[in-house]
Order: sequence, then C-alpha cells, then structure tokens
Amino acid sequence: MIVLVTGGAGYIGSHACRALKNAGYEPVVFDNFENGYRENVKWGPFYEGDIRKPADIDGAMAKFKPDAVMHFAAYAYVGESVQKPEKYYLNNVVGSYNLLDAMQRHQVKKLVFSSSCATYGVPDQVPITESQAQQPVNPYGNTKLIMEMMMRDHSDAGKIDYAALRYFNAAGASVDGEIGEQHVPETHLIPLVLDAASGRRPDVTIYGNDYPTPDGTCIRDYIHVEDLADAHVRALRLLAGGRGHFAFNLGNGRGFSVLEIIAAVEKVTGRKVPYRFGPRRAGDPAILVGDSTLACAKLGWNPQHRQIDDIIFHAWNYHKKVWKLE
Repeated sequence: MIVLVTGGAGYIGSHACRALKNAGYEPVVFDNFENGYRENVKWGPFYEGDIRKPADIDGAMAKFKPDAVMHFAAYAYVGESVQKPEKYYLNNVVGSYNLLDAMQRHQVKKLVFSSSCATYGVPDQVPITESQAQQPVNPYGNTKLIMEMMMRDHSDAGKIDYAALRYFNAAGASVDGEIGEQHVPETHLIPLVLDAASGRRPDVTIYGNDYPTPDGTCIRDYIHVEDLADAHVRALRLLAGGRGHFAFNLGNGRGFSVLEIIAAVEKVTGRKVPYRFGPRRAGDPAILVGDSTLACAKLGWNPQHRQIDDIIFHAWNYHKKVWKLE
C-alpha cells in the first residue's frame, strides 16, 4: 500500500514515514523542504512539491499512484498565525483544499490528517474529550478546524474516508536517536529548555507564573512522537477496513507544568536550566490535557513512552547528537 505523506520530511511526518515503512507500507514523501529536512527522507521515494500548487500534487499522484494520504504539511506557529493569518489560510486551508481536490481526481479515498488540540481553544473542562466544542482562539486553530470541516463535508458526500488526529504537545525523538525535533525558529518548550540546559541559549522564558495551577505555570500534555506515529499507522489500518470518518485526541492523559518540565530536564541532563518569568501570552489556557480513551479503544493504541523523563531523555540524546554536545 503506497501512502503519500505531505510534510513527510518534517518532525512528525518523518517519524510517521519510518513507522509506515516498519509496518509494511511504502511512504512517499511530498515536501517543499521549507521546514523539513532532506536527511529525513530515508524510508521511501520523495517528490519535491508544494501543496499550494495543484500541479505539484497532481504530479506526485500521477507518478506514484498512492492508495492513501497522510497530511502533515502545515504551518504551525500560533504566534506567527496571529501576525500573518494570510500565510496560514493560504497554506493550511487552500493547500489542504488543493489536496482534497487532487484526491478526487486521482480516486484516492483514504486520508489521515494531522489536526490539533488548538481546535478546542480554551476548554470548558479538562481532560478534553472529542465531544467538547471546537472554538479556536487563533488563526492556526481556525485553519485546522476548517480542514476538519472540509473533510467532514467531503466524507458526507461519499468522496473520502478520513481520520482527524488532534495532537496535544508532540515531544521527544526516536528512541534510537536517528531523527528528532529541529525547528527554525524553535518554539516548543522541551527543546527550548534543552537549549538553555546546554548553553545554546542564555535562558528560557516562562510566560506567566500566576495561573490557577499548583506552581502557577501552565500545564500541558506531552505525547511522545513515536507514539504519535504509531497512532497514524493504526488510523490508516482503521480506514482501510471500511468506510467512515473519525476524530481522535492523541495525548498522554496527564499534564506537566512548565516548572515540572524544567525540573525533569535538570534531572535527565544533570545540568541547571536558567529561566526567567515573563508576562502571560494572550490565549494561553492554564491547563490543556487530553482524554485519549476513544483512540485507545478504537485504534487499539497504547502509548509506550508515557513517562516525561523518557520523553526528555530521547529528546536530549537527539539534541546532543545534532549539536555535537558532550
């Protein structure tokens, strides 16, 4: 089974390609390498292209004739989406429409979509279940929700079957250290804290210390990237079994505060992490923790790396390798 993986040279996409190959699929990377890395293309052929260009998608589908698509190609910086909403709507919405349109022309009916817990906005209660209202509070979350709506309409019209996977905080790296997280600029907490621990940045800023949480800092749910990749393969198998559409939260079910992450990094690395407090960021909920009961039941998914120390250990090993640290 051939799977076209848009954004397959990126952080989560490359882990998904490796998981697909190990499960007996043939992943084809479709990427423009704006945020992905050529060295992450290791588990199948690639087609250099941009989802904003319909001819590129047509070219990839005509050449490789995929049976299914995994869609990771998206801009994903919340702050940037507020400053440059047009960039996000053009790529994440128009680009995704181009993909859906090409799937119809090439008779590809199975789609696994990289969605986000950002579609929920500020939750009414935690842990968050799939039944809670989706009310995004930033353009990035809006674009992910619009794609979910487009998929639902296409599915209702009998054109596709899909699974929307709503991640919480992807973290970590492959257990063997082969691939991991690199973003430019880096905005994710764990690599930022590792940068501060390794001296690559002078400190890390904690945005707000007056939240209604035990230590005053925000609490987030961190899910290991290999567990995310495993869920994608399982979702593809579910779709291959018949018609339908699904939405699943993918999280650990447990949250950790920013200060708890810093303490865990200090424990794993044996290094102090310099930090300072800054003002709250607009729209940052105090607590975001996901309920993944539905994914566990429907996909048979059981995350293997739930411990935050393990997630950080794998991230640290990759961090040391990339930056050649002792």
